[in-house]
Amino acid sequence: MADIPEKQVKRLRALIQEAETNLAAAKELLISLVGEDSEIMTSAKDENIGKVIEGVFDGQNMVGSDAKTYPVPANYASKSKLVQGDILKLTIAEDGAFLYKQIGPIPRKQIVGVLTQKEGHYVVTVGETEYRVLLASVTYFKAKPGDQVSINVPEDGPAEWAALEAAL
Repeated sequence: MADIPEKQVKRLRALIQEAETNLAAAKELLISLVGEDSEIMTSAKDENIGKVIEGVFDGQNMVGSDAKTYPVPANYASKSKLVQGDILKLTIAEDGAFLYKQIGPIPRKQIVGVLTQKEGHYVVTVGETEYRVLLASVTYFKAKPGDQVSINVPEDGPAEWAALEAAL
């Protein structure tokens, strides 16, 4: 798997543990209300939700817990202001539709830099550091090279990607 900081792995493990605990509590409550009816217990599993995968946003894609890379729509990543390291849940419906949901935003900080274009990619320069930003964000904010912009980056550790917050 990609170099995922230990803090993010711990957070993902905690989220999974919390989900398992909540599921067990919900099953107990359901049994206390309706009894041991196996048809009720399996009906929730048989809904047409397809496959659910959790993973980490790498700035453009989601790296799933199965080590596969899943494309995240740029408009969703831009609108949701996803930051590299955020935990996502992908539901692949039976008809093949992909539905993403941010389930674990990492701590982030907001900084200001200058938007430039390098080798066909948009980059925000903050001091000596450069962060790539999604084209969808740049076009949404109608930002142009040379504009001062506000971006969100992970609070801890380095990042290659940033989420464009606003054009200033």
